[in-house]
Amino acid sequence: MKFRVERDVLADAVAWTARSLPSRPSVPVLAGMLLDATADEGGRLRLSSFDYEVSAQVSVDIDAEEAGTTLVSGRLLAEITRNLPPQTVEISTDGAKVVVTCGSAKFTLLTLPVEDYPSLPAMPEQTGSIGSDAFAAAVGQVAVAAGRDDTLPMLTGVRIEIEGDTVTLASTDRYRLAVRELPWKPENPDVSAVALVPAKTLADTAKSLTSGAEVSIALANAESGEGMIGFEGGGRRTTTRLLDGEFPKYRALLPDSFNSVAEVQRGEFIEAVKRVSLVAERNTPLRLAFSEGQLVLEAGTGDEAQAVEALDASLDGDEVQIAFNSAFLLDGLSAIDSDVARLQFTTSTKPAIITGKPADDEATADYRYLIMPVRLSG
Repeated sequence: MKFRVERDVLADAVAWTARSLPSRPSVPVLAGMLLDATADEGGRLRLSSFDYEVSAQVSVDIDAEEAGTTLVSGRLLAEITRNLPPQTVEISTDGAKVVVTCGSAKFTLLTLPVEDYPSLPAMPEQTGSIGSDAFAAAVGQVAVAAGRDDTLPMLTGVRIEIEGDTVTLASTDRYRLAVRELPWKPENPDVSAVALVPAKTLADTAKSLTSGAEVSIALANAESGEGMIGFEGGGRRTTTRLLDGEFPKYRALLPDSFNSVAEVQRGEFIEAVKRVSLVAERNTPLRLAFSEGQLVLEAGTGDEAQAVEALDASLDGDEVQIAFNSAFLLDGLSAIDSDVARLQFTTSTKPAIITGKPADDEATADYRYLIMPVRLSG
C-alpha cells in the first residue's frame, strides 16, 4: 500500500480508533490497528480496532497510490501520528514493514500478521437516530451513577430503554440512581427494545461521536444471537457487546409524592458542599437542614474538625434534616442542567430526588437523580 494524508486528519482518526485497543491484549494481534486503503474514488483509508468486546472503525479520505491492507501496533502509531510535524504524511509498506514519512521525520514499524486478525462484527440494522450533542449530554448525566464494582456487572451498565420516540437511560450503583428521558427518531414508530451497555464504553463513545450532527443507534435483537449495540456518527462507527444480568426494577424506587420540596441556587450549593465536606472524614456524611428561607450544611463532629455554612433556599412543606455522601451529592448537582437545584423529600430516611427546576414549570423533569440518605447515629 502507499498513500498520502493530512497529518491532522490521520492523527485524529488514529487516536479515536486507538481508544478501543485493549491495555493487556489476550493475543498479540489485538494490540494491532488494521489499516485498509482503497484506491477507488480518489482513495479511502479505513482504520479498525477490536478486542472481542468493543470494535471501532473510522474512514477518512486519502490520496491513494496503491491499495492494500496492513496491521501495525495501534498505540505506537497513535504516539507517532500525534507527534508528527503539521505536514502531509506518507505511509507505505515495504515487505514486512510499514514506513511513515512526514517532512524530514521517518519511522519504520513492524507489521503484525493480518491473517490472524479477527473479523469485526457487522453493524446491526439501524434502530433510530438522535442529536449527537443531546445524546452525549444525557449519557454524561446518567453514567455518573453507574457502579464500578465488576463483581456486579449488571450495575456497571447504563440501561437503554427504547419505546417509540422516547429513549430512557438509567443507571444505579444501589446508593443512587440517575434516569434521563429524551426524544429520538426511530426507524419504526412502534419500536420497543432494551439494552444494558457498559457505562464507561457508552460514555466514551457518546463523547467521541459529537463531530457529526446525529448519532445512529443500531440494536441487535437477542434472537439474532450475540447481544450487541452499534453507534455511528461523523464517519465513525463503534459496536460493543451488551452486559448480561437483570437490571433492578428502578421505576418502583422513584416516589410520586413528596412532603417537602426545596430549591437552592445550584452553583452556590456546589461550592458550599465542596467547602463544608473538606472536614468530613472519608465516608462520613454531609448533614443538611432545610427550613423556610435557609439551608444549613454541616460536617464533622465534636471530636474533630467541623464546618458549617448557611445558604438561601426556598422550602415548600415540612422542614427536613437529612444526610448524604458528599461525593454522591456533588455528582447529582453537577449533572443537572439548570441554575436552580430542586430537591424533593418524603422523609429524612427515604431517598431524595434531585432535579433541575423546569424552565416553564412543566410537571415532570426529564432528568432525575435519586440519592439514598445516610442514617445518622443517635
